[in-house]
Amino acid sequence: MLSILVNILLFILVIGILTFVHELGHFLAAKLVKATVFEFSLGFGPKLLSKKFKGTEYNIRLLPLGGVVKILGDGDPEKKEVKEKLKE
Repeated sequence: MLSILVNILLFILVIGILTFVHELGHFLAAKLVKATVFEFSLGFGPKLLSKKFKGTEYNIRLLPLGGVVKILGDGDPEKKEVKEKLKE
């Protein structure tokens, strides 16, 4: 029983690391072309840790099985945060 729990935790750890590296690639590519990055999140669900630095919000969320990098111009242009950023 213990080996099953260890395997599940190792699986979550490996997926978390792979997700971080994948999302970091999106983040670095956006920064390389000087795009505005609103958010860099590792995981889904409620925020566990959050820090805003140089206009980007960095988050660690509850379920480390995915992630997101929100970039200006990527997605719906009618979103509130895009309009606010363009006013600055």
